[in-house]
Amino acid sequence: MEISLIGFVALLILIFARVPLGYAMGIVGVCGFAYVQQVEFGNPRGWDAALNMVSQVSFETGLSYSLSVVPLFILMGNFITEAGLSSQLYRASNAFLGHFKGGLALATVVSCGAFSAVCGSSMATAATMSRVAMPSMRKYKYSDGLASGSIAAGGTLGILIPPSVILVVYGMITETDIGLLFIAGLLPGLIGIIFYMAAVSVTVYLKPEAGPAGERSGWAERLLAFRDVWTICLLFFVVMGGIYSGVFTPTEAAGIGASGAFLIALFRRRLTFNRLVETLVSTVRTTAMLFFLVIGAVLFSNFINLAGLPDSLRDAVLGMELSPVWVIIAIIGIYVLLGCVLESMSMILLTVPVFYPLVQAMGFDLIWFGILVVVVTEISLITPPVGLNVFVLKSVLPDVRLSTIFKGVTPFWIADIVRLLLIATVPAISLILPGMVR
Repeated sequence: MEISLIGFVALLILIFARVPLGYAMGIVGVCGFAYVQQVEFGNPRGWDAALNMVSQVSFETGLSYSLSVVPLFILMGNFITEAGLSSQLYRASNAFLGHFKGGLALATVVSCGAFSAVCGSSMATAATMSRVAMPSMRKYKYSDGLASGSIAAGGTLGILIPPSVILVVYGMITETDIGLLFIAGLLPGLIGIIFYMAAVSVTVYLKPEAGPAGERSGWAERLLAFRDVWTICLLFFVVMGGIYSGVFTPTEAAGIGASGAFLIALFRRRLTFNRLVETLVSTVRTTAMLFFLVIGAVLFSNFINLAGLPDSLRDAVLGMELSPVWVIIAIIGIYVLLGCVLESMSMILLTVPVFYPLVQAMGFDLIWFGILVVVVTEISLITPPVGLNVFVLKSVLPDVRLSTIFKGVTPFWIADIVRLLLIATVPAISLILPGMVR
């Protein structure tokens, strides 16, 4: 167990030294695996075993059928972005909500949730919606804090509302059904949208000048706006409905979703040959980065499993006879602290291999735990000092001060904490829909 802790310290040192996470995990995993083989197990060919592990893990990860869902959903999101549907989603949401106080911020949250349902990336959602929503909110003299806060927070929904790359990675690590994880994320994602809308409402109630009401749209305009987005709604319901009904697997759903998104972009005449090539290249780059992270995580996970850290941690906690509730509270506290210095994918890859055997041994459902972990990582996307979505927004809106964005997201991460407590205390929120499918 001691060598595992040394490995974690070495990994953190490499991360803070700005070594890419995939490299850092791979280096520590290979070196640690070789050391344990030679010193703990007396294998003189420890380095040979470690290097063989690298080739085997790389080969198996590249050929993993369950992971093939990742590039397909990334491609689906890229095609939807290329189709320019983000502006239509915002227009449709604004037509129904814009006349309320803070209505443009409410429309931003709803459109972020809808866009993330077919995009799956928090950073892409935040970056795209900032270009769409910020000009309108500035036109109606919204405060920069509320405007930027609603965009940054709305973008976090991308890692929970399916399809979610993080849920795919969690399912792969824990060997949990990815389709059930997607279905489990629906209600918590919807609750997230409702709570964010409540945060906007409270903000404009306390400070009405922060979000003035816009113009009321007639029903004719609302129906016209909805006509522009019915295709994206249909695509989401086909993908998720097919998974929910068992008609096709998550991988098949991803293929159908990517094909549907391609046809939408094609029929909207937004996809030239050059843009198609750029979209495919972007998908390959993102997929390669994620696969490299996963390979590094598996190498590191093999090391800590060989060193016995998960088993030692499980036995130690069970031996202390702690209440399962306190164990979950402690794990949530660790995630909140890690969220101050690490981004979401890093936390998932580093901690889930250690925590999930303990959670499983204590009788908790791994699907519920997965949703709980994703909600905690959502909070990390908008909390200082890292707040990855905040920095993405700052890069797109350089004239908005970083302190203004962090101040603007405060009501939203408070709403996230309330949602986290609700999901933690009422597991049925995450498990009722998967229970209908099992």
